[in-house]
Amino acid sequence: MNDRQGGSQSFMIRSAPGTGPALPELRRRLRWVVLVVLVAIGGLTARLWQLQIVRGDQYYEQTVSNVVQERFLPSIRGKILDRRGEPLADNRPAFNIYVTPAHFTPEVAERLTRLLGLSEDEVALMHERVATGRERNRRARTLLFEDQGRERAALIKQASFQLPGVEVHDEPYRYYPQEGLAAHLIGYMNQMNSEEYAELAPQGYEPSALVGRYGLERAWENYLRGKKGIERFAVNARGQRIDGEEADALIEGEAVIEPVAGHNLVLTIDAELQRIAERAVRRHPAAAVAVVEVDTGRILTLVSKPSFEPNTMTGHLTRAEETLLNQDPRKPFIDKTLRQHYPPGSTYKFVAALAALEDGAIDPAERLMCPGSHKVGRQVFRCTSSHELVDMSDAIQHSCNVYFWKLAEVVGIDRMAEIAHDFGFGAPTGLGLNGDVAGRVPTRAWYEERTAFKIGYTINTATGQGDVEVTVLQLVMAYAALANGGKLYVPQVVERIETAGGDEVVAFEPKLRRRVKVSSENLGIMQQGMWRVVNELGGTAFEYARSEVLEFAGKTGTAEVRTRRRRDAEEQKLDGWHPSRSHAWFSGYAPARDPEIAIVVLVEHGGMGGRTAGPVAQQIIEGYFQEIAPRGSADAPAGATPAADAPAGATAVDATAARRSSP
Repeated sequence: MNDRQGGSQSFMIRSAPGTGPALPELRRRLRWVVLVVLVAIGGLTARLWQLQIVRGDQYYEQTVSNVVQERFLPSIRGKILDRRGEPLADNRPAFNIYVTPAHFTPEVAERLTRLLGLSEDEVALMHERVATGRERNRRARTLLFEDQGRERAALIKQASFQLPGVEVHDEPYRYYPQEGLAAHLIGYMNQMNSEEYAELAPQGYEPSALVGRYGLERAWENYLRGKKGIERFAVNARGQRIDGEEADALIEGEAVIEPVAGHNLVLTIDAELQRIAERAVRRHPAAAVAVVEVDTGRILTLVSKPSFEPNTMTGHLTRAEETLLNQDPRKPFIDKTLRQHYPPGSTYKFVAALAALEDGAIDPAERLMCPGSHKVGRQVFRCTSSHELVDMSDAIQHSCNVYFWKLAEVVGIDRMAEIAHDFGFGAPTGLGLNGDVAGRVPTRAWYEERTAFKIGYTINTATGQGDVEVTVLQLVMAYAALANGGKLYVPQVVERIETAGGDEVVAFEPKLRRRVKVSSENLGIMQQGMWRVVNELGGTAFEYARSEVLEFAGKTGTAEVRTRRRRDAEEQKLDGWHPSRSHAWFSGYAPARDPEIAIVVLVEHGGMGGRTAGPVAQQIIEGYFQEIAPRGSADAPAGATPAADAPAGATAVDATAARRSSP
């Protein structure tokens, strides 16, 4: 009551205790909230500016690269043809299965295994190749399985939506229509290892590319391979291809760049003569043959046995098969014409003979006594028999060791080395294939670097023993020079390069290495003795290799090897091949007059040269002149020159010279 009566009164509102801050406090806090929000908005704005404006192009390119992929379009590899155009290496259609490792999950691997019914070996290979692909480039396609059948290809195409990253393509695939014919020469193809890929990737090789592994396939890789094309296409998040306007909008530039085919190689090899030569050595476990044109140096045949099947080697060789080949004591992966060197035995005797003739150290008609052995100091060197009095032609015919030992003592080891080097021994032939090795021509200095020199080294060298080592190709080029009047050629195996359409790119002419420093008269003396080896009674090849078809000339050789036992069970299984048996040689040319071809046959651990290698040479020579020569060459030999004159006095059979000699 009193209050009302007291007039106007003022009221003050107070916050109840614990109900919130006063207004100034609220305003202060709101300002902080606004500031934080503004800072956050500023940061987001700056980030958006960076992403969209500053780095927008970069992220766009990354996005497109994750959607747009490139597939290399394989070029058609150039063919390898024999001199008449018969294909030795060609291409055929094949289905190849590829995978992009980035999309290849364990689930996809399991589906693919079930779908194709993969074997354990195939599953292991699949995982190995995927792992290798991930190491190289996880977004680049990797070859999973090559040369697959149509059924597997169809299964993958039908199940493509369940197999992200898995593709199948119909592509040209390398194959060898003549199978193992001239395999060491032609070579084969296979996938690169990681080190090779790192080296070849800058040249445009993709991770799954096959490359030349041996022979011509390797040496002429740059000419054969061609230039691959490129196809650019879009894929979705599952790695599956998309087409239409959406894909067109993503792909910039040309969608397809067509591949360019590789060049063809036309060889000097005659495929039919190659077959004849390979049949001729079929019964021998290990052998080598070389046949060349004497007036050009063009190679007609190169055989190295045992061999391999290049179709198996090209992407299909299992580890077990590779192990078996590597463990073969006959070394099927070694080219016995170029890479392996051997003691030449008596085929090398012409070196000592020419050294003595050129130095005037002996008259070829002078007769030296062969009592069946030759004593040097305390050491006695045994001849094959007691030949009694022999002149140079007799010594060549009967392969009298004592005669050539006596010559060697006069001329010395260094003079023999000079003649040997002049004929191409001790240096690679220049063919440039399969590790063309130099062999060895020992000299006095060579021995003195290793041990005290002994005259016995000279004696051994004269008959192609001791430390002399030659290759089959070196020997055939030397015998071609003996036959053609002294012209030593660089061996040639590629005659020309052609485009895929058959137009000539470049032709290779015969290349003369040098003329040997030996007179034509002295070469004629060698030719006379070599004619008698084959065609006169008592010659070391007369009984086993004389031909009724034509006369040819040559020299046999039985090269001794260091004695050893067979090392393991694999060697025990090899009938006709024993590591302690001598190597059998025949080196020669045909016909004896106006020679056209030179030939060398080596039967590894084959025993006596005349008995073992002689018949092989006869079969090949007769095959050439009965089946090959009548057809004529595909092209006339360029740079042909007249052959050496026929050996004097090489027409009559000397019945009084019927002394049996070993080769």
